[in-house]
Amino acid sequence: MATLTVLPSAVSPREDAIQLYKAFKGFGSDDAAVIGILAHRDATQRAYIQQEYKTMYSEDILKRLSSELSGKLETAVLLWMPDPAQRDAKILIDALSPNFIDLEAVTEVICSRTSLQLQTLKQIYHSTCGTYLEHDIELQASGDHQKILLACVNKPRYEGPKVDREMAAKDAKALYKAGEKKLGTDEKVFVKIFSERSNAHLIAINTCYRDMYGGSLKKVIKKETSGLFERALLTILQCAENPAKYFAKVLYKSMQGLGTNDTTLIRVIVTRTEIDMQYIKAEYHKKYNKSLNDAVHSETSGHYRTFLLSLLGPNH
Repeated sequence: MATLTVLPSAVSPREDAIQLYKAFKGFGSDDAAVIGILAHRDATQRAYIQQEYKTMYSEDILKRLSSELSGKLETAVLLWMPDPAQRDAKILIDALSPNFIDLEAVTEVICSRTSLQLQTLKQIYHSTCGTYLEHDIELQASGDHQKILLACVNKPRYEGPKVDREMAAKDAKALYKAGEKKLGTDEKVFVKIFSERSNAHLIAINTCYRDMYGGSLKKVIKKETSGLFERALLTILQCAENPAKYFAKVLYKSMQGLGTNDTTLIRVIVTRTEIDMQYIKAEYHKKYNKSLNDAVHSETSGHYRTFLLSLLGPNH
């Protein structure tokens, strides 16, 4: 469930474009007005606003937003504007650029999206920056982490609810043999199963594993693997089981310790607002005994805070 609150009788994109143009005029922009409009428009409406603005003022609104806004607010709004596939491509382009490598962001996007989403994202990535996503992953990632990322973006995966119980038991046995049963770990088996099996199938493997060997796959991954490879496997498994719980933990970690990891905070809130943020908020409250809104409120300030809280919706 999304948390985006869109006005029931939404204003026309033309009217929005006019109001945004007014907000940009004069010395310094009216950030509150910009947030008041854009934080309450869904992906389709935002696309129409971009078209209308271009038609009326012969200017790209993204460039205008970039010059009018600044700091974290600018980052958040510019990431909010595109549709989900373009946004994911933008996250990966930024995270794989040589001067700012963020392999955690790359892992999160690739290991939490569906096979279909990844195929679309790959096309946008290539048409935007002229290189193939696989090529950039090969350049910037390494070892088993690189192998799992490449397998996820290259292998079409069945996404339906059907599960072959016999196959799930076989996979559980293969993972046991490749991990806990042997000295060392046969990572190839983990890469193959985790990149090729559907979410429903992975959940079934986890159940079989528990029944057959008395432990969870999560424990096995933590024991047998490490670093970014471990993170990739855990992301795939946890997003199969309960994506809201997974993202609640990512948000919690982004606000822990000294300072806030705003890149992560922005990425997760912006990418999940129109998908499952209501569930993420519920999981956050359940696990950390504090509302996500309150946590974000205490870690942010100014118009940046207003924008993120607008996306999160009312504080339940």
